[in-house]
Amino acid sequence: MERVNRILKNHTYQDCLQQIYRLEAGRIFCGHDMAHFLDVARLAYIFNLEENLQIEKERIYAAALLHDVGRHIQYMEGTPHQEAGVPIAAQILTDCGFSEEERADILEAVARHRDRTVKSEHSLAGLLYRGDKASRGCFGCRAEAECDWSDEKKNLYLRY
Repeated sequence: MERVNRILKNHTYQDCLQQIYRLEAGRIFCGHDMAHFLDVARLAYIFNLEENLQIEKERIYAAALLHDVGRHIQYMEGTPHQEAGVPIAAQILTDCGFSEEERADILEAVARHRDRTVKSEHSLAGLLYRGDKASRGCFGCRAEAECDWSDEKKNLYLRY
């Protein structure tokens, strides 16, 4: 997990997180903070173990930490964060020593983490999608009634 720890300390990553935190200050809905990233990582890793996919833990954690890294660009410019985050994540992964093959896999997962078609895939992208969706505890959220997500999209009961 050495390279994952490099991501956490990476200057670009830290700068993106600070911008996201600033832009989400006072937000009553789901946040995009370290708790969310780690929830996604842990859930994706559990799914990986349960499905015996044998995807490396370091890839799963790297993808989870980076999946919302473009969120501040979405807030400021309107570019979907999964698109805005890919070039940022690519540079961070390079800086942190991930191979070309690892970067391609992680970047695909970042780019597709909101794509419903990967939901049942036995891939890093599928794990990230499922982990991201499962990470939201809508059933206990104080802002659930005000949230514009459809009931179908909300996690109104435990499924995983």
